[in-house]
Amino acid sequence: MISGLPFDATAFLILFARVGAVLMLLPVFSEDAIPGRIRLMLGLGFTAGLFGLLDGQVTPVMQSDRALPGIIISELLVGLAMGMIVRILFAAAAMAGSMVSLQVGLSSALIFDASMGGQSPLLARFVSVAAAVMCLAMGVHHLWIASIVQSYTVFPVGGLPPGEDFARLAVTVTGQAMALALSLAAPLIVYGILFNVALGLAARMAPAIQVFFITQPLNILLGLALFAVVLGTALTTFANAMATFMQNGWSL
Repeated sequence: MISGLPFDATAFLILFARVGAVLMLLPVFSEDAIPGRIRLMLGLGFTAGLFGLLDGQVTPVMQSDRALPGIIISELLVGLAMGMIVRILFAAAAMAGSMVSLQVGLSSALIFDASMGGQSPLLARFVSVAAAVMCLAMGVHHLWIASIVQSYTVFPVGGLPPGEDFARLAVTVTGQAMALALSLAAPLIVYGILFNVALGLAARMAPAIQVFFITQPLNILLGLALFAVVLGTALTTFANAMATFMQNGWSL
């Protein structure tokens, strides 16, 4: 008995601290559209499924009940850090959608997005949902789960989380996410530059006509048409980039 709990129950609690913390921030699994009870059941189910594989990682540190609170806190910090890193990279899809919205003139079409903590452009939310579906279809979520298992080798239970390394990785991944978002939205950015240059020339040739106001519907029509053409390639590129990130030790 440790802390008044059976041995297996204590090991399960320690595993749940990290697994549950990661799932709380992982894309798809952490969506606010999923009820809290369902997310809790997912965390318990994942922990139960991984218990037979990972209980050997927990047993060596379960020697004293006094160390249990510290172990739980350490596991929570590691899980939150891992989930946040993946979440930052996944935000590249929303950033790309925001760039597209700006180029086609739909940046003011806002919708509530709980994952972003407020309102976001409609196309940004659409791209985020589509990216999540693409990641599930291509099996990227298997790599997310595999990273949880591998984390017990890199960050053993009972050790302090490497805060400096996680902070440095977060800064690096933020830059990689912005670069990925820029590459995904590149066709629409080029389109926006060309379209606005053409409008500027037209306005100089006919200054009495409100060119920008008249051509705004055309901008939306052409922009959405180009967006529909490149969307499949962009989503596939994003899912492959996410898979490469997970397979290459969390680096693109």
